[in-house]
Amino acid sequence: MDFLTLFLIYLGLVLAVTALLCLCSGRKENFLTRSINRASQVLSLVIPSQLQRVTHQALHRLFHTRSCLFMVLHVALQAAVFGEYTWEVFVYCWELQFHLLLLLLPYLLLAGNLGCFLLCSRANPGTVTKSNAAALVQVYAYDGVLFQRGLVCPTCTVEKPARSKHCSVCRTCVHRFDHHCVWVNNCIGASNAGVFLLYLLSLTATAGALAAVTAAFLIHVLLLSDIMHSTYLDAHGQEHPVEIPFVIQHLFLTFPRIVFMLGFVILLTLVLGGYCSFSLYLALTNQTTNEWCKSRRSGGSPHLPSQPQDRPLVYKNIYSKGIWRNLKEIFNPPTVLERKKK
Repeated sequence: MDFLTLFLIYLGLVLAVTALLCLCSGRKENFLTRSINRASQVLSLVIPSQLQRVTHQALHRLFHTRSCLFMVLHVALQAAVFGEYTWEVFVYCWELQFHLLLLLLPYLLLAGNLGCFLLCSRANPGTVTKSNAAALVQVYAYDGVLFQRGLVCPTCTVEKPARSKHCSVCRTCVHRFDHHCVWVNNCIGASNAGVFLLYLLSLTATAGALAAVTAAFLIHVLLLSDIMHSTYLDAHGQEHPVEIPFVIQHLFLTFPRIVFMLGFVILLTLVLGGYCSFSLYLALTNQTTNEWCKSRRSGGSPHLPSQPQDRPLVYKNIYSKGIWRNLKEIFNPPTVLERKKK
């Protein structure tokens, strides 16, 4: 089996697993969750209990408590990729007389991304407190399906405004809660949703620019080399042009780190591009990730005692105001004063 086939199989498996996780993430009970639970039950019979306890504590600390580990990993990955780009691709491209603006574009996008990263990680996402809960309750109307009036957060002991949710990681209620992002070590809410969207867009653009410049460099190297014009003889003595898998294998053997980096940033661009498209869809329809997931779960939300039990609850997005107003709300969230004026 040649190099290109193995690489395509690997890329297909990674994309398939990513797509499976995205499809199953919004369901309360799904095949993936049941399979993981069953596998855990089987492994618990083999793995020592002490090791299970240590693993459980490590996973809980990693994913259910605020930790800077993913932020450090985020910066380390960017440093490794840009280090390789600077010492390999940039130097070669400068010698090949690539346009300077094209070579500096990834750095400019990186600077913007780091600025959004710092703002998003340090900004207050919109914490609901006892002092501002009464005002935030009046910002959004209750839809009666996902958000019910009169509910009190048992942890924060404050009335929950519509579109808010208690984050078990940050241990606070967040207004217009979207999700908790481990990469910025912060919740995404009303006050930093716009910066987070810019962070995603700039990160995707950075990965795409790196992939474009690196691919342009490798293509330029191939055009300057003789391998594209070379031929080989088959078993019958007939002459054939060199095939693409051999060309890719030649590049991998000549520039292994550059080819590996290119594969990584291409995969990163595809994954981030998909997530950016989903985030833009949520922004343009005035939904949050929390609302999108809840609306797809069977039953929506539990009935209140005052509601008839035989009448099904049907979710309808009452917060959408049109594409442009929805997008404006991401960057300029409404306040109680603005709602009273309307």
